Amino acid sequence: MKYTDVQVGFREIPDKISLLINISGCKCHCPGCHSPHLWEDVGDDLTIKALFELIEKNNGVNTVCFMGGFEFETLNRMAFAIYLKWHNTLNIAWYTGLNEIPDDIDLSLFDYVKVGPYIEEFGPLDKKTTNQRLYKVLHEDPEGKKYDRPYEYYKLEDITYKFWEKEELKNPIQ
Repeated sequence: MKYTDVQVGFREIPDKISLLINISGCKCHCPGCHSPHLWEDVGDDLTIKALFELIEKNNGVNTVCFMGGFEFETLNRMAFAIYLKWHNTLNIAWYTGLNEIPDDIDLSLFDYVKVGPYIEEFGPLDKKTTNQRLYKVLHEDPEGKKYDRPYEYYKLEDITYKFWEKEELKNPIQ
């Protein structure tokens, strides 16, 4: 698995400061994609050593977000490595243009997952018409028992609505 660049972002995961790692080799090729350079197999190998160096250079982030990636075993391994070193301080997220989460992804290792290709007529995540969805992975059972990773139980909560602008409050004193 290769990455092309990293950025710090404030919008990809609501209320989080995310280290965005752009993974190359995307197979979705969505028309209107904002990152078509990620379609090619380019960049540097994303090893655990390189991943840890990227995290350590970006002090202050509270989420690591893999932007793409089709080597699911490698994504799982990277997520688990982050957990082992930073389990109390970093969330782990994955953005994919796939319509569904592949069975090969171990959701118990992630805190957030965005699915869905970009379809121009539906718009991006910040439009109510979007086909894309961001899920928070909840790691507790119906009785409220929380689990350590890898979790024995998880469920997905759709939090896409957090991207949508709220109606502005009107000033009652006018």
